[in-house]
Amino acid sequence: MGFVATPSDPNWPSGASLLVKTPHPERRNVGLLGIPTFATSVTPRSAGDTPGAIRSALSRFSTWSFSDDVDLADHVALVDYGDVENPDGHDGFDRVRDAVAAFDEALDLRMILGGDNAATWHALRAIGGGSYVGVGLVTFDAHLDMREGVSNGSPVRQLLADGLDPEHVVQIGLADFSNSAVYANRARELGVTIISRDELRRSPVEGAVARAVALAGGGGRRVYVDVDLDVADRSAVPGCPAAAPGGLSADELRRMVRAAAAQRSVFAMDLTEIDLSRDSSDERTVRLAALLVLEALAGVTRRVP
Repeated sequence: MGFVATPSDPNWPSGASLLVKTPHPERRNVGLLGIPTFATSVTPRSAGDTPGAIRSALSRFSTWSFSDDVDLADHVALVDYGDVENPDGHDGFDRVRDAVAAFDEALDLRMILGGDNAATWHALRAIGGGSYVGVGLVTFDAHLDMREGVSNGSPVRQLLADGLDPEHVVQIGLADFSNSAVYANRARELGVTIISRDELRRSPVEGAVARAVALAGGGGRRVYVDVDLDVADRSAVPGCPAAAPGGLSADELRRMVRAAAAQRSVFAMDLTEIDLSRDSSDERTVRLAALLVLEALAGVTRRVP
């Protein structure tokens, strides 16, 4: 009989094998928490289980990084803290706060799986305990998220109103025809640093990420990185309602996430803005999100002990 393929191969561990319930004492530990916000989205969307879909998609990939010649399974553990139930509902923020409080102090990185971009406000507000002293923010986003009201279009404005220092907020990937002059001028007047999509075309994305993290983390601040997948080209992320043609390539976004996670000052990162009901049949948006989780883990392995 000839060779018959089997669904399980001990010589090919999948990314899902990195998921554990408790921190590993001999590896770098990255916490994973789902905050599936959706109810206040500017574009109505489904309440599909995006965090669960991303976890499942990890099984599509291995733990081996050719670029770094590193097997993540030898160096990193992905500690699963579950999902926050109904974060948009009554007392939803209290549930987010309680879930974040369960993070182990020794985590190298905390990863939040949205949900729409409202998850960013929930997560950073909860992690900061109501104070943003010593915290900076970097966003990878086509949008400024400076809208009025409370929605997935307003987390940056909400965080600034809560006390986040705009001098330590850097927004990367802002797209043409995806923002307004009013909000762009407001962000600049407040002192937010903006690195547009056009600027990214002129130099390697790793340089822009290093600059952004240095600005956001100035003065010894810890840096939260918000990765809104609609910063990518719409062909790569059909599951992102607001993604437009001409955004970042999947490769650029993967490199940016790995570069950001490699910075020791980056203590938390989120992945947001996926609507499962809009994704393509090949699940390309969710699969890219799963790859970004692995890219973040690979970035953590680059950190100097």
